[in-house]
Amino acid sequence: MSFGYLIRRIITSIPTVLFVAFVVFIIIHLVPGDVVDMMLGTQNYLTQEQIQELYKQYGLDKPLIVQFGVWLKNLVTLDFGTSLRSGKKVAALIVDRFPVTLELSILSMFFATIIGIPLGIIAAIKKNSFTDGLVRVIGLVGLSSPSFWVGAILIVIFAGLFKGFNIFGYVRMQEDFLKNLQVMFLPSLTLGLMLSAQIMRMTRSSMLDVLQQEYIKTAKAKGVSYSKLIGKHALKNALIPIITLSGIQLGYLLAGTIVIENMFALPGLGRLLLQAVNERDYPVIQFVVMFIALIIVALNIVVDFIYTLIDPRVELK
Repeated sequence: MSFGYLIRRIITSIPTVLFVAFVVFIIIHLVPGDVVDMMLGTQNYLTQEQIQELYKQYGLDKPLIVQFGVWLKNLVTLDFGTSLRSGKKVAALIVDRFPVTLELSILSMFFATIIGIPLGIIAAIKKNSFTDGLVRVIGLVGLSSPSFWVGAILIVIFAGLFKGFNIFGYVRMQEDFLKNLQVMFLPSLTLGLMLSAQIMRMTRSSMLDVLQQEYIKTAKAKGVSYSKLIGKHALKNALIPIITLSGIQLGYLLAGTIVIENMFALPGLGRLLLQAVNERDYPVIQFVVMFIALIIVALNIVVDFIYTLIDPRVELK
């Protein structure tokens, strides 16, 4: 990957990230109620003057475009704001919560790949057989099943079969490594099963396309062993669309773990974002969304770089 290409990608990504932040800013302010309403609740003992003072204190008395401009100005000076509810620095909240979501995403992708890629290869090798049909049905079920339903089923199964298994109660990795993996196992497996269906289908489709290429037929004619033919020649050339999908999925995981994190009581970014939306904590919402957008942009650039490692013919200019 050339340095010029990297710079161009970063520059062209800035308007996208800012546009996403602006759209989210407008949408969240259109939701009925604001942080002052959430704080006052149903019983209001403050005078109108005191309420107006609260709006002024939080900077909510200005027009929306001015508020967004102030946020951008602070962003340039690396001031990411302060939570309107907890009073903590937003950057500190991100630093505290992001490792949980990152670990969940990495473990989920691990389960997705070790399940999805082998099943996709088997389905491609045994095209139109009973095994192929069974794998495709499993994939269809995985694509159609909501994550919260899969998670609930796994909770019931593990709670019934393994009485001492820790399902809830997050423990940080640095505190107890084994207990951390045990707590993260079910939520990671839940997301991994969902994503493995997509990876399986993509692997099958890509492998079928590669297996029909002339160089595969030539390798067969030269007597290349079947395991080497599949593992070295076919799979390597089928990996590019799989990597593309995996990069998109990892970005989705970082942005879309809200349901699972709340279901398993994991203190990650998804849960932080949901709490911030419920409390109309605008600085937290703004920066979490922008942070996730930046991660997705970075993942796309990394995926492009991996292309060049797998297939030297791919040249990024």
